[in-house]
Amino acid sequence: MEYKDYYKILGVDRKASEDEIKRAYRKLALKHHPDRNPGDNKAEEKFKEINEANQVLSDPAKRARFDQLGESYSRYQQRGGAPGGFNWDDWFVQQQAPAGREYRVEYSNLDEILGGGFSEFFRRIFGGDMPDMGANTQGRGSSRTRFAPQAFEQEAEITLQEAFHGAKRRLEIDGRRLEVKIPPGARTGTKVRVAEAVLGADGQKSDLYLVIKVMDDPNFERKGNDLYTEAAIDLYTAVLGGEVKVQTLNGEVVLTVPAGTQPGQTFRLAGRGMPYLKNPDTHGDLYVRARVKIPRDLTSQQRQLFKQLAG
Repeated sequence: MEYKDYYKILGVDRKASEDEIKRAYRKLALKHHPDRNPGDNKAEEKFKEINEANQVLSDPAKRARFDQLGESYSRYQQRGGAPGGFNWDDWFVQQQAPAGREYRVEYSNLDEILGGGFSEFFRRIFGGDMPDMGANTQGRGSSRTRFAPQAFEQEAEITLQEAFHGAKRRLEIDGRRLEVKIPPGARTGTKVRVAEAVLGADGQKSDLYLVIKVMDDPNFERKGNDLYTEAAIDLYTAVLGGEVKVQTLNGEVVLTVPAGTQPGQTFRLAGRGMPYLKNPDTHGDLYVRARVKIPRDLTSQQRQLFKQLAG
């Protein structure tokens, strides 16, 4: 079995902090996202690999186990051991239960939300073999286990733009492809139910909930259903009044700026904010903060005029 270096996959140091891992994952996930690379199988495989690495390194318990395995594997290599000769038996996850007792195994990670399962390395080391969930087996490491129907959760990241307009995500679970619609107005913590999406080997069906996480946007700050942004206004427009173009999540609009506009002055654009989750025809407001641009280079004539104004 091939050893996977999850730190190398995400391009981070083994001492990387949780925030560093999160930033690296988000950057790579956006780059290799299947929606950005339609029909690109290599990008899809890379996306699966990135998500698998994040599933391990963002979970303290899994990361600690992976670090222990990595140290053992490195020592083995340093002793000149061939890759195929490493003893994996000590690291395989074994699940046992007393005879006749039922218990539930909770997996925090399903097949990645945009399709694809975990590698053999992940399944054998961490026990995340979702395609076989609900399977009944016997013996050491395969004791007879029955799973009661339960709801599963999986985080799904979306952009603020997607939260505004609504989005779709493709899932692949147990060989079945599903398309899930994320409604406009979704916010971090919103749960989207996919009824009976997970089918166990015994025929029992369980619901899946996508737990939405809205990523930060460089141009807008969200507070409830209201949005906050800035607009650059030149000095002359601020002094004399005029019109400036303001970018919204639904295209550009024209803002009328009154004469004497002050730096930091805020204007309210009613109904230009986020749609309400349960009433998408209703929107919050957009608040635009004036950022007045002071000219750096003045012509001699302009300088003279400013001196006259200064008295």
